[in-house]
Amino acid sequence: MKEGKNLVIVESPAKAGTIQKFLGEDFIVKSSFGHIRDLHDSELSIDVKAGFKPEYVIPADKKKVVSDLKKAAKEASTVWLASDEDREGEAISWHLFETLGLKEENTRRIVFHEITKTAILNAIQNPRSIDMRLVDAQQARRVLDRIVGFKLSPVLWRKVKPALSAGRVQSVTVRLIVEREREINKFTSESSYRVTAQFLPANPADGDSIISSELSTRFKTAQEAEAFLKSCVGANFTIDDVSTKPLKKSPAPPFTTSTLQQEASRKLGLSVMQTMRIAQSLYEAGYITYMRTDSVNLSSLCLNSCKKVITERIGEKYLKTRKYATNSKGAQEAHEAIRPTYMEN
Repeated sequence: MKEGKNLVIVESPAKAGTIQKFLGEDFIVKSSFGHIRDLHDSELSIDVKAGFKPEYVIPADKKKVVSDLKKAAKEASTVWLASDEDREGEAISWHLFETLGLKEENTRRIVFHEITKTAILNAIQNPRSIDMRLVDAQQARRVLDRIVGFKLSPVLWRKVKPALSAGRVQSVTVRLIVEREREINKFTSESSYRVTAQFLPANPADGDSIISSELSTRFKTAQEAEAFLKSCVGANFTIDDVSTKPLKKSPAPPFTTSTLQQEASRKLGLSVMQTMRIAQSLYEAGYITYMRTDSVNLSSLCLNSCKKVITERIGEKYLKTRKYATNSKGAQEAHEAIRPTYMEN
C-alpha cells in the first residue's frame, strides 16, 4: 500500500470487496475477519479481583491478520474503522484500535446501515469516535458468558452428560421451559363438544350457496350435544340481522431481525441460522440494509425512493406514506428496519 492512502477496516472480506468499488483507489479496504482478540480458550481469563477485568489474547489463526493490518495501518495516513454498528461491531473497532496501536488523531470510526455508494460516502463525511458504552456492553456480555459457562459447564459434565454447555441465556431459557412443562403436566384438561352447521337457502331461486356457522355454546357431554341436535330436527332457521362494516387492512411493519426470522420460518421453512446467513450475504453484497435491528423505522432516503418508484409505476393514488414506531422497550430507534437498498430493482 502506498504511503498516505486511507485504510478502511471492515469485518468481512465479502463486504470489503463491495466497499472497495465505491471508494476508489485512494482507499484500501481490508477485513479483520471478525474479532481479532478474545478471552483465552482454556482459562477463565477474567481478573475477578480487579473488577472483573477481561484478559484478552490474539488467537493463533488471527496473528497473521493482525500482522498484516498493523503493517497497513503504519503506512496509512488515516485509518477508518468500519465494523458494524452494534455492540459486537463497536467492540471489534475498539480491539482494532488497541491491538494495532492506532492513534486518535488519524483514526476515524464510521458506521452505515446499508452498503451503497451513497451510504458509504456519507459515513466518510460524518465520522465519530468509538462508543465506549457499546464496548462496555459487549464486554459485560462476554464476561458474563465466560463466568457462567466456565463455572457451570463442568458441573453439567459431572452430573448430567459430557460436552454439555451452560450459558448466560440458555441456562435461564432451559429453566423457563422446564417450569412451563411442569405447568402443562399439572393441568387438568376438560373435554367439550362444539356444534357446527351448514345452511342451504330455503328457496332454490336464491341459489345453492352454503352458509357455515358454529354454535357459540359448548356442551360438556356428548349426550347434551346429541340432545340439542335432535331438538333441531325439522326446525327452520332464519337470519335476524345482517350488518355491513368497512374492513381496513394495514400492511405489516417493515422487518426487524425477529420478524424476518419468523416469516422466513413460516413461509420458507428456514432455520434462524439459515435466515441470518442469507441475510448476511445480501447485506454484504449491498442488497439489503443491516440485518440485526429491532427498529421498524425507515429513513427519509428510503421513503423518498419508494415514493418515486410507486408514483412512476402504479400511480400516485396507491401512495400512502406511513410512519412506524417500535413499541418494545429499549429498541434502538436510530437504526433502520431491514429493507431493500435499491427500490427500483
